[in-house]
Formats: sequence, structure tokens, C-alpha cells
Amino acid sequence: MTEEQTKTLQSLFPDEAVVPPRPSWDEYFMDLAEVIAKRSTCLRRQVGAIIVEDKHILATGYNGAPRGIANCWELGSCLRQETKVPSGERHELCRGSHAEQNAITQAAYHGVKIAGASIYCTHMPCIICAKMIINAGLRRIVFKNFYPDDLAMQMLNESKIKLDLFKR
Repeated sequence: MTEEQTKTLQSLFPDEAVVPPRPSWDEYFMDLAEVIAKRSTCLRRQVGAIIVEDKHILATGYNGAPRGIANCWELGSCLRQETKVPSGERHELCRGSHAEQNAITQAAYHGVKIAGASIYCTHMPCIICAKMIINAGLRRIVFKNFYPDDLAMQMLNESKIKLDLFKR
């Protein structure tokens, strides 16, 4: 509904509340991914992911240390910052798992089939997550923030996974 349509409705029905427009499904799921990212325990970047099929939520994940392991917030430091590892390099030098990894792992842990589903990510997946997404059989990635990883982009394109940059 446009602003003009809203004003027209308000003038016709001044005592009634005008319902704001409903978000598209992509907007809805990306908004949820952003809320999920708020659970992140990473000091450098908060990332959220949500796996969806037929408008049904299958699994969620955010970046943070594996269950039962102290996270960077609890420790008060980040190994990657301390060792000055640039973003996008040496992913193994991190206490945390990525949001996409955690969403895929949660689905597996709970016996939820995700092949053919879509994943909404606040950031474009890195190469490690891209390989997991390919092997999990996900068919579409919707991401909001671009993350420069040429190999990830190449492999995702080669796998025929649909990549959509989210725009409101």
C-alpha cells in the first residue's frame, strides 16, 4: 500500500486503524534472520541464518561457539583479532561456527530434511559455508550483505544454486 493509499483510507475511515502493508515472504524471513543474528556471540560480526521450505521454518542458526564451549563474549577476547587475521581468511582460527553451519547442523541434529529448501542469511556465505550449503542440497540463498569470496561465488554458481541479493 502506498503512502497516498494510506492517506486516502485514513480520510475515508478516520476512526479505523489502517493496517500497514504486509512484508513479502523474503522480507519476513530476512527480518527473522536479522533477529536471529542478535543471538550471535561473535565480537566481530553478527550473522543470522534461517532455512525455509514452502514458507515453513526448518532451522535457524547464528554465529558462535559450539554448545558447551566458552564464547568470545564470555572470554572477553577474539582469537582472530588478537592474531590480526584479516576478515575472510583462516576460518579455522576461530572459536565460533558460522550461522549457516549452525542452521544446517541444527537441522541434522533434529532429523529435519532440508534438501531443496532455501536459506536466508544476513551475509553472503563464505567458501566453507557455501560447500556445506551445496552438500546439504539447498537450492536458493537469499543474502543481504555482500561478502567478497570469489571461490564461494564460483562454486555456488557452478552448483546452480539460485543466489539472490536481498533488497527492500
